[in-house]
Amino acid sequence: MQSSHKWSHTHVFDEGNPLAERNTRWAVVLTAVMMVIEIAGGYIYNSMALLADGWHMSSHALALGLSVLAYAAARRFASDRRFAFGTWKIEVLGSYTSAILLTLVAALMLFQSIERLIAPAAIHYDQAIAIAIVGLAVNLICAWLLKGSHSHGHGDHHGHDHGGEHNQDLNLRAAYVHVVADAATSVLAIVALYGGKLWGATWLDPVMGIAGAFLVAAWAYGLMKKSGQVLLDAEMNAPVVDEIKEVIAGSPIQASICDLHVWRVGKGKYACIVSLMVSGDAEPDFFKKLLGIHEELVHVSVEINRAKPI
Repeated sequence: MQSSHKWSHTHVFDEGNPLAERNTRWAVVLTAVMMVIEIAGGYIYNSMALLADGWHMSSHALALGLSVLAYAAARRFASDRRFAFGTWKIEVLGSYTSAILLTLVAALMLFQSIERLIAPAAIHYDQAIAIAIVGLAVNLICAWLLKGSHSHGHGDHHGHDHGGEHNQDLNLRAAYVHVVADAATSVLAIVALYGGKLWGATWLDPVMGIAGAFLVAAWAYGLMKKSGQVLLDAEMNAPVVDEIKEVIAGSPIQASICDLHVWRVGKGKYACIVSLMVSGDAEPDFFKKLLGIHEELVHVSVEINRAKPI
């Protein structure tokens, strides 16, 4: 009897992103420190733009912390057999949760800004501007840390491009979107504070808070859409699906696809189940080898159905 070990394989489809995990930890520390300074400064110096930026940054500290936990959990449970297709989606779940937090922050920014627009208060501009500039610097440093951790797309030896958004680290993207959103609201806060100081336009402070809320909400929606599609396996429009169809259509053994399921199990990596109607003699391994030209297909199951002679 032949040993089954020959046919066994690992279900660890994603190698993780150690550099991103380490840099995200640094971003958490920097963001948390700046969050405390901005919130305290916003209350002390009566700046809605600065306070909104501080609360916004607090959500980012939490979201960045979630990103770190997602990396750690995916790594810890990588060999746990309960995860049939690996633990990469823990990272995607972290991304989706971050998007929800961004939405809540946008709502809080909008509410507080409208409240301050209705009931304006005196602002200590010089102190608030100084804190906002430091906050922007911290955000830019965090963005630089996270940008340098991005995985880059690559082509396989057959020339196929597997980069782009399907090869993104969505957990890292969530962290990056958070700090970039924070940087944008810091810029808006600085503009509003300078406008109030130089031209007496106190209304700019809450108006910039409202603009920042809509900007953050738009980014949250984009992030939620991308990560939600992965979590729901709604990616049958991925380029690899058409590539699978092309391989089957060009097979030397005539075959047609009865059923096809493709879903992501890692950054730029996919699992595939295909059911074929075959007119001649062929084994599943024949079609697995044909599909093997696409290196992004890391788990392929083929079902053969024999066409009955007429």
